Formats: sequence, structure tokens, C-alpha cells
Amino acid sequence: MSQKNETGVLVLALIITLGLVAGGFWWFTQSSAINIGGLGKQSPNASNSETPTGSNPGIKQSGQSNLEDFPQVQNIPSGLFNYGGSTSWAPIRLSVDSAVQAARPEFRLRYVEPVGNTPSSGTGIKMLLDGKLDFAQSSRPILDREYNQAQQRGFGLKQVAVAIDGLAVAVNPNLNIQGLTLDQLKSIYTGNVTNWKELGGPDLPIEPYSRPDGSGGTVEMFREDILRGENFSSRVEFVPTTTAALRKLATSPGGIYYASAPEVVPQCSIKSLPLGRKAGEWIPPYQEPFVPPSQCPTQRNQPNIEAFQQGTYPIARNLFVIIKQNGQVEQQAGEAYAKFLLTGQGQEMITKLGFVRIR
Repeated sequence: MSQKNETGVLVLALIITLGLVAGGFWWFTQSSAINIGGLGKQSPNASNSETPTGSNPGIKQSGQSNLEDFPQVQNIPSGLFNYGGSTSWAPIRLSVDSAVQAARPEFRLRYVEPVGNTPSSGTGIKMLLDGKLDFAQSSRPILDREYNQAQQRGFGLKQVAVAIDGLAVAVNPNLNIQGLTLDQLKSIYTGNVTNWKELGGPDLPIEPYSRPDGSGGTVEMFREDILRGENFSSRVEFVPTTTAALRKLATSPGGIYYASAPEVVPQCSIKSLPLGRKAGEWIPPYQEPFVPPSQCPTQRNQPNIEAFQQGTYPIARNLFVIIKQNGQVEQQAGEAYAKFLLTGQGQEMITKLGFVRIR
């Protein structure tokens, strides 16, 4: 009896042990699958991680980070690093970058403006190619010719998307118009429409403003997505900066201008217009209800982050860190900077500035 019972006990123990091992293995594989899947998850508007752009396999897209705070970022080079580029990045430079340096004093940043030119995505990438910057900030993807120039000089380029930005259209605060379609916006800047009454507004000449051709990613995006390759009308007045354009709008009853939403929407001296792909389908670049200029600066309009993120607002784009791929300290600095912006802390600060987090 004791031998038979002993055998039964051993068999039962073996069955229980096998069950525990099998259950543990199942739990481990499910947990690993969840974690691995989470690493690759990103916004539908974000560039795919490590995906080649266009015909150039050497141009890489955005990476992802699971780090939460600046102090957690590793492989940070020590020293002073030059950077620059897109004016759309100005709010990030003022807020996020100073917080990065406060948390990681070994990683010092110096913003460098181009000599004899205005700051822009294009000038920033050119300075990176010429060895004048360690990494660049851009509001547009790398162009084929820029990739080719880098290759000719013996290194590659990588772009890392860190935020989503909406483009806002601003007018004089007293202009009474409900909104504009993208086709109407094109007609204004190509000169086919010259009076606001043609668009349901008052009998008032339209005064369109823009930064000059070739002055940055914002203008390049506007030409490509809105003008669809056509030229600016001779009626368009070119201004060097967004600050100068907004000052003109404040005193120009028929004025109109476009720029990055965080630069435009909170301003007190102008108002931003709802846009639509079709007439009547207006999506405001600001969070409703609209705050009239009379209540500013006590209250300010805030960018419509939800519409930018969901893709319902008709003009949005990615912001990129452009990194030199040369295996040197410049590459390490650019990759470290992108990692900082992709941490939970960096993404939260980017959101508070009116941009859309990309992870």
C-alpha cells in the first residue's frame, strides 16, 4: 500500500510541477509580447521608426524612447554643442532646452544663427553639412539633395521626429470672415483672389504676407501642400520674420499670414482663422471657445492639439532633429538631444508649448 501510494503522490507532484512551469512560460511570453509591442507604438501621424525616406535608404526616420525623465537618458556626451535651424522650434529652444541643460549640466547647448541669412530649416541643415552645427532642428524632412551632399562629404543624415505642429493662418482681428478652405488660401497667395468680398468677407483688398521663398520649412511646406508647386503672386509682400509679419497684420485691415500654430494662436494683436478642406467644414487651430483680443493677455487662445493629433485639422507636419551620421561626438550629441525630447518629461513639455506629442 505504501509503495502504491508513494507512486501516486509522485505522479501527482509531477503533474502539478509541469502545470506550474507551463503557466509560468505562458505568462512570460505574453508579458514579453506586450512589452515588445509597446516599444514600436507611435502616433499615426509620426514617421515610422528607422524607415527610409523617399529613394534614399540612408535617411532614417524617428526612433522611440521609453525613458521618462531627463536624468535617465544615457550615453550623453560632455561639452558645448552648437545647434540651430527652424524658427518654428523657438518655443522648444526657450523652454525644453533650458530644462535639459538644468538637469544635465554636462550637456551644454549654444544656439547659432546663420551669418548673412535668416534662421530656417534649410539654413540649419546647410550649417550642419558645412560643419558649423553639431545637429539641426527642422520643420520639414531632409531633401534628396541634402542627403546627397552629405554622402559626398563622407557621412549620412538621420531625421528623428519628436513632435507634430499645426500651421495656422492669421488675419487682422477686425476682419469678419468665418474661415477659409485650402483652395481659397491657394487662390489668395497665387493672386487669383484679391478682395475679401470674393470669399464672403467685407469689400477690402487682401494683403498677403509670407516669409521669402527658401527661408524655411514652413514656407516650403506651404508651397508644396497649399500652392501645390505654383509661385507666389506678385501681390505677396515678403517679410523676414514672423514677428515682423504679425506687427503688420495688427495694422493691416486686409492682411493675412501663416506660421507655426504655437507662434500665432496665443497672440493678442491678431486672430487665427478656422480652415477646412471643404467650405463649411471649419476646424479652428485654437481650442474653442475663441478668446477675443479684448480679453488678451489675461486669457489667451491655445493651440487645438486634439485636432492636430487626430488629423482633422488640414495642415500639420512633423518637427525633426537632424543628426549627422559620422560615428563622432556630433552624432552622439544629436542622438542624445532627440532622446531628451522623446522622454516622457520632454513630450509633456512639448505638449504644454502647443505642439503635439509624438509618443
